[in-house]
Amino acid sequence: MAVSLHPDSPPDLALYVHWPFCLSKCPYCDFNSHVRDAVDQDAWAAALLSDLRHEAALTPGRRLSSIFFGGGTPSLMPPATVAAILAAAERHWGFAPGIEITLEANPSSVEAARFADLAAAGVNRVSLGLQSLDDAALRFLGRAHGVAEGLAALAIAQRVFARVSFDLIYALPGQSVARWEAALSRALALGTGHLSLYQLTVEPGTRFQTEAAAGRLVLPDGDAAADLFETTRALTRAAGLPAYETSNHARTGEESRHNLTYWRYRDYLGIGPGAHGRRGALATRRHRKPENWLAAVARNGHGLQVEDPLDPPTRAEEALLMGLRLTEGIDLARIAALAGGTAPVDRAAIARLRGHGLLALAGDHLRVTDAGALLLDAILPEIVRTPVPA
Repeated sequence: MAVSLHPDSPPDLALYVHWPFCLSKCPYCDFNSHVRDAVDQDAWAAALLSDLRHEAALTPGRRLSSIFFGGGTPSLMPPATVAAILAAAERHWGFAPGIEITLEANPSSVEAARFADLAAAGVNRVSLGLQSLDDAALRFLGRAHGVAEGLAALAIAQRVFARVSFDLIYALPGQSVARWEAALSRALALGTGHLSLYQLTVEPGTRFQTEAAAGRLVLPDGDAAADLFETTRALTRAAGLPAYETSNHARTGEESRHNLTYWRYRDYLGIGPGAHGRRGALATRRHRKPENWLAAVARNGHGLQVEDPLDPPTRAEEALLMGLRLTEGIDLARIAALAGGTAPVDRAAIARLRGHGLLALAGDHLRVTDAGALLLDAILPEIVRTPVPA
């Protein structure tokens, strides 16, 4: 059901639904994912619907432009639960025309067998965690699938869903530019309109952190990682899937509309364990541990743990940090409006970095150049002026 709204109606929302369960924990993963011997599917479906209903009551008159099922491994959700959530979401908010409904999936044969049912439930875009097209790399990454099984799942997804994306992880120990170039060329030939390409990082609390601390895991150094990044940009651009965000590449029109909501600093709602949201000038966060979230929903009708007001300077800074990840850049006038006066940027630093070819500034429009994208983590602290508390 597409709902027509008055031109002065509040802008559309994005909805994130977190399913926290996985069959196993990958050694690089710091997401809110958990392994459980059994899951009470009926209880979880009812709790998610209750959490959804709570957010709907706080956002009347808004439509949904996108829904994203993340995790964890949401392709382990029963399709009937996905269908129930989508039906409730449409009933509570209404859907904007052409709504994007994405579900993250592992490329196992068991989960691929559910793809047709998930599409019938309303999912129209799938994001597959292929992670590598090399069996040895998949074993290193702790993945349960092999290359053949992953490619078979991708073929099924491309038949079933209107839009398909998949993830690859690169900058693995010992990975050369030539090997990555061959792998990425193969991936680009598979015909999807979107790729998420992430350099391997060692995150706190993961098994890889333990391995790195013991000297058993050594990632490519800065120069090698930069060469891999530049190769990625060049190959995807030549294939017609240029970067539109630091790690995301798409054909024109195939960008993830849901993730663009985050990066453009628009309102989004989050339900399920550990889910974050931005509702107006409020930052929301649900209880992280599945059992704690489930108990909170039973007790309160929702899983909210934190609902913090965001002052204008904080909102402006968040918008800066998110928006500069995008190739399109940001509008400093909008940032200033969020800040309630002046954009929290260091103009002298912008001028200096612009002189080095790392930033481009046209009027109020600021963006990071291709050369600057390689140094984004160093650029952001230079130009973002964190406000001093009064």
